[in-house]
Amino acid sequence: MQRIKVIVPIAMDEAGVANRASQLPERLVRPGFKPEFEAVRWGAALGDSYHDTLLMDWTVFQAGITAEAEGYAGVLIDTVSDSGLWPLRSVLSIPVVGPGEASFAAAMMLGKRFSVLTMWPQWFALYEKVLSQHGWEDRCASLRSIDTRPDVTELLEGKEEVVFAKLKAEGLRAIEEDGADVIVLGSTTMHQSAAYLQSELPVPVINPGQVAYKTLESLIELGLSHSKKAFPPPEVPRHAEIRKGWY
Repeated sequence: MQRIKVIVPIAMDEAGVANRASQLPERLVRPGFKPEFEAVRWGAALGDSYHDTLLMDWTVFQAGITAEAEGYAGVLIDTVSDSGLWPLRSVLSIPVVGPGEASFAAAMMLGKRFSVLTMWPQWFALYEKVLSQHGWEDRCASLRSIDTRPDVTELLEGKEEVVFAKLKAEGLRAIEEDGADVIVLGSTTMHQSAAYLQSELPVPVINPGQVAYKTLESLIELGLSHSKKAFPPPEVPRHAEIRKGWY
């Protein structure tokens, strides 16, 4: 069995983790693979600031640093911010995938310009970081939000009627006014809206958590992982000290 460690970047209880895990229904998990969702033990609340992004980078890194020693075949980071992605690649040989990089790359295969559709503008900096890291700014038509405070634990449950309509309206603006020919959902917490938006919008809609997970499965099956020339290991690793840093 190929176990995949899925790191949720916000501390939450088992019910909250189960809501995050629901983005991967059994039909999407290939036989022989087992995604295991685990939330960080402490850290950021909403990812709405540079304060929170620093905490997300650090706590995701802490949570993933021993994944290879624990017998996992790969690591998936459950946030489009790709928190801790490059540091984890520097200390792990198993593949590590982030939904931001994976979904933006998929969008560029499916169209010429994509828009990120998200809950509120406080998350724009997360996407700008990923876009600038890869030099993909010119392929992004726009960042659009419905200016609605997210709930990273309960997600969209109970809010579908209002939130889905807002997302559809903003998605149409991205297509008609900004020239987007692909829409990327701006958070794995928005997965409940993906099927609705795909049925209502005239362009592909990318659900980032699912795209990233299937990308990771494929890398594992192909025996591929990140280049250690691109992500060299530290000469003096501090794994023990990092793990002692739990709060």
